[in-house]
Amino acid sequence: MAPLKILISNDDGVFAEGIRTLANAALARGHQVSVVCPDQERSATGHGLTLQTPIRAERADELFDDGVQAWACSGTPSDCVKLALFSLLDEWPDLVLSGINHGPNLGTDVLYSGTVSAAMEGTIEGLPALAVSSADFQWRQFAPAARLALDVAERMLAEGWPSNMLLNLNVPPRPAEAIGALRWCNSAVRRYTDQFEQRVDPRGRSYYWLAGEVVNDLEAQVSGPAAWPTDVAQINAGGVSLTPLQPDIFWRGRTADLPVW
Repeated sequence: MAPLKILISNDDGVFAEGIRTLANAALARGHQVSVVCPDQERSATGHGLTLQTPIRAERADELFDDGVQAWACSGTPSDCVKLALFSLLDEWPDLVLSGINHGPNLGTDVLYSGTVSAAMEGTIEGLPALAVSSADFQWRQFAPAARLALDVAERMLAEGWPSNMLLNLNVPPRPAEAIGALRWCNSAVRRYTDQFEQRVDPRGRSYYWLAGEVVNDLEAQVSGPAAWPTDVAQINAGGVSLTPLQPDIFWRGRTADLPVW
């Protein structure tokens, strides 16, 4: 494959090991790599944009291998991709990658994910885009996930990336030789129990900490090809999940059943 112009972002910030691994791996394959990502962790920001304060960007090439051009941005992940496309880059990329996220982005959690939202910003602008996550918050062996992300992106580009499609890739926390097969997956529905823990500060005032436990028994509640497993089930089985998403969130039920206004 001819060298690609790749834009990489994330939500874990410019100092995260996952983004360094992905950017350096893409560079090692001969691609032209630009990084624009938050200057600090901005996880679970969804598709938020910065509207009330200025956005600043500073060069951060020294954090990556020689040849990667990088900026650390004060905004959200979505801000970063917008700023890259419309201000920082001389040419638009052939591909947008987001990650490698330090933790999973499975099922309906993608609605809150800054990682997925950064990639989705590329999709909205008509670019091929892929979000990649390591499906464990403590796992730090990112090289297998980087290899899989680049393999998937290069193959999809070679075979024809469907328009308006974002790819969400999750890799199980296993050494390369123990990672199971990659499969197309549906998105599971994920809910949480005991979402808020109430605590009391030193002055006797209550505050709340979002710290729920995920419920993974809702895997049958999916939409899409019935033969596909859910992303949650695939990761739990030790395999790699690849889920096609799109910006269009229009309801897919029977509109004929809705009342007439």
